[in-house]
Amino acid sequence: MLTVLLTALATGALVLLALNFTAGEKKVQQQLPRLYSTAHPQFERALGSLLGPGIVGGNEVTELLNGDQIFPPMLAAIQAAQKSVTFETYIYWSGDIGKQFADALSERARAGVPVHVLLDWVGSAKMEESYLAEMKEAGVQIEKFHKPHWYNLARLNNRTHRKLLVVDGQVGFTGGVGIAPEWTGHAQDPEHWRDSHYLVRGPAVAQMQATFLDNWLKVTGKVLHGEAYFPAIAAAGTQKAQMFSSSPSSGSESMQLMYHLAITAAERSLDLSVAYFVPDELTHKLLMDALARGVRVRLVTPGEHTDTETVKAASRATWGSLLQAGAEIYEYGPTMYHCKVMIVDQLLVSVGSTNFDNRSFRLNDEANLNVYDAMFAQRQTQVFEDDLKRSRRVTYEAWRDRPLREKVYEMLTGWMRSQL
Repeated sequence: MLTVLLTALATGALVLLALNFTAGEKKVQQQLPRLYSTAHPQFERALGSLLGPGIVGGNEVTELLNGDQIFPPMLAAIQAAQKSVTFETYIYWSGDIGKQFADALSERARAGVPVHVLLDWVGSAKMEESYLAEMKEAGVQIEKFHKPHWYNLARLNNRTHRKLLVVDGQVGFTGGVGIAPEWTGHAQDPEHWRDSHYLVRGPAVAQMQATFLDNWLKVTGKVLHGEAYFPAIAAAGTQKAQMFSSSPSSGSESMQLMYHLAITAAERSLDLSVAYFVPDELTHKLLMDALARGVRVRLVTPGEHTDTETVKAASRATWGSLLQAGAEIYEYGPTMYHCKVMIVDQLLVSVGSTNFDNRSFRLNDEANLNVYDAMFAQRQTQVFEDDLKRSRRVTYEAWRDRPLREKVYEMLTGWMRSQL
């Protein structure tokens, strides 16, 4: 009897493991035909209608570079909240900046402002319990995304990687930053990372709010609506934008398709700031096709300073043919490079939580802001080129002649690429 029970338990554990190592949806296999360029009106129609949500005008998006520029306006917005605060993040660890956010959120809750915080269960594992206790005591509504329960054990590999803060339904923040000491400072040394975050005003903020509420509803079953969350929003600028999201439970392929549409439509240039670059076979082919038709492809990715050697090895294994085809790949020197930005033809800029890998495209809940504005794209291109100045270009010869131990390690990471 004991043997039968142990066998059943082992079988169940293996089934759960297998379910967690699959995305749960059919993988996109078909290459997209190239029907138009990014400058063609059909490109915007495709992204705004085929994949949605619609593109809205009247926005103002401002880049914030590194912690010294990122955290003060986020905290100031929370402290000024009058009607609501919604906050979703993957990384929330211990440290001074985590305490500052806990204090600011708690103060607003005590003042009677509804404050909703959604933390990923895995990403917040290093968070001090005292922060949670402080916020809960103050009245902050805190939930953990996919905290283990018997009914969701097959979904533990699906994490929310989204980074969203919306205050009073009027101002939003999104990008790559986590709430941890590594993101403070100004990327001045290896202990302080290079990252970008974005301040958003205008109608696109309502789409950011809806993206947060999508996961809040999944976790709590509660619908947040009304003027406190969705007020009338006046135009704040001239930029067109859309908040784009994906989730394995509601269309995990949509983010990948958005990236594929953009790469396929690229006519002149494709600049990628990529913290984790592990393209699958189809994405790799689309990049090769872009190079073949004369698109300049440039990537900035982590160099010596990285938070995961496994991903770095898996990434480098894919570089050979790209380098031979003319791609420019640069390794950032001063510190860990955590940016997630795609600039296409200096017309479209996509920023947010999405990495250029299978985990973001198929396993995680992600959210990106797409901005369709030439002036904004030119500014982000200048930021990209400033990062290039702090990076070392990798040549094909240097990649080909890398040490044998690196090549062996890269081969060993091959079986893990579906999870990276």
